[in-house]
Amino acid sequence: MPSWRTTLTGAGISAPRRRADYTHAARRVLRREPAPYLTLRLLAAPPLVPALVAGLAFMNRVDDVAENGGPARRASGLAALTERTEAALATGESPDPLLRAYAHAVRGRGLPVDRVTRFLEGAATAEATFDGFATERDFQNYLDAYAWPGVMVFTGLQYQGGPDEEQAMGWRRFVDAAQRVDFLADLAGDLADGRLCVPRDRLAEHGVTRADLEAARDTPAVRGLLAAECLRARTALRAAEGIVDLAEPGLRPVVTTMTELMGHQLTAVERVGTRALRKDVGYGLVAPLRTLGRALLRRRAAGPVSTRR
Repeated sequence: MPSWRTTLTGAGISAPRRRADYTHAARRVLRREPAPYLTLRLLAAPPLVPALVAGLAFMNRVDDVAENGGPARRASGLAALTERTEAALATGESPDPLLRAYAHAVRGRGLPVDRVTRFLEGAATAEATFDGFATERDFQNYLDAYAWPGVMVFTGLQYQGGPDEEQAMGWRRFVDAAQRVDFLADLAGDLADGRLCVPRDRLAEHGVTRADLEAARDTPAVRGLLAAECLRARTALRAAEGIVDLAEPGLRPVVTTMTELMGHQLTAVERVGTRALRKDVGYGLVAPLRTLGRALLRRRAAGPVSTRR
């Protein structure tokens, strides 16, 4: 793995202030999400890494503002962040080094600005005011408004000029699977925070109440509900399998690792059953290390990769 300084130089980032901006973004991602950061650093083609790290840092910043505090705080925080982001994208300048790095990445990679605008709009509506899903249609609307645009402001930077329609739709399928797995793995924590991420009509279909889930009741009805949700997630994972071929060659090892880890996490949820209502289901330590190790071996065997298809 090249040093961070070498990675910045290889990506054509030479100005001292610009290098400091990207370093600030990288440190923020490393603190918040060390596993994705290390996966990018180890597996992605080095010229793509600074832009992707800046994209992940920006996505995380928006998530943090949209998810923390009361409704008034979220609304005001997102309004201010949207104003600062729009100014940075228009001018390339900002008092915030993270926004400067992200604006530079968007310009350099040619990501359409409306991708960023859609994400910010979704953060202020679908996420900041989230109160659960009544039906599957509500879940799909949430994906379209927030989760999918959020992934695209990050992964969209792999494509020079932004993703085409086929690539974008591939990431839409990926987001569908990832969100289902994430909601299942984080059931306990979400319920503790007052968030129910399983559509309410599916609870009714199985004769399960929110109180049943909050109390982590191990009943046939609750087990049936969780098994059905895991099956939906497994089906979505299979539908997203083609995403690796739609990724740029320089990011394919990362995408392969991400999908393998999602499958591992879903298997863990299936294995623990109703215990997922008492404790969030993480990746553990051994499985990610094994997955990353296999990915590194594949990467070395394949040799250098291009950043373009």
